[in-house]
Amino acid sequence: MVIFRDRIAATKPLVFALCLLPLAHLIWDVTQGTLGPDPVAQLEHRSGDWALRLLLATLALTPLRRLTGLHKLIRFRRMLGLFAFFYASVHLAIYLIVDLGGFWSQLLGEIVKRPYITVGFTAWLLLIPLALTSTQGMMRRLGRHWQSLHRLVYAIALLGVLHYYWLVKADHREPLLYLCVWLTLMLARVRWRSRAAGKPLRAAA
Repeated sequence: MVIFRDRIAATKPLVFALCLLPLAHLIWDVTQGTLGPDPVAQLEHRSGDWALRLLLATLALTPLRRLTGLHKLIRFRRMLGLFAFFYASVHLAIYLIVDLGGFWSQLLGEIVKRPYITVGFTAWLLLIPLALTSTQGMMRRLGRHWQSLHRLVYAIALLGVLHYYWLVKADHREPLLYLCVWLTLMLARVRWRSRAAGKPLRAAA
């Protein structure tokens, strides 16, 4: 167990570096001018994709831990969740600063007019309290309320999928794939909770 814990600690810098690779790739493509005919759209889409992927990866850690019995995998959850918030913030910043020219009033208008921006911005807002309360100190302060708050991540991930689906005009295969991943992760949780709820009943019978 000690050896496994040490391996988890040693692996964290590697996971951190891997999470930074998409950002490094984006910066490289910007400097090399290889983002194609619509570089702003590429920056927005790729940063948003990684925010959603990391968010789903965060949700996948609990089922993966249950399936493999490697309970220490949960120690990566905070890092992946914060990186998901980071890429979501990069995604929003690119849209606000580069696409809209930094006009907050225009952003508010877009939120009202376009449903995909409404759900995307809502998802980002809901991520803020999760990021702010991700520390061990906040876990202790909030107690049992911490888990209730962080269950918002399920709804946030769904909002992210809807944001992507409504944004895409033609090929919906990738957002539908993310939706299937989200549904699979939710069904796994429902199944485990149903089993846990049924155990006392079977024992009593």
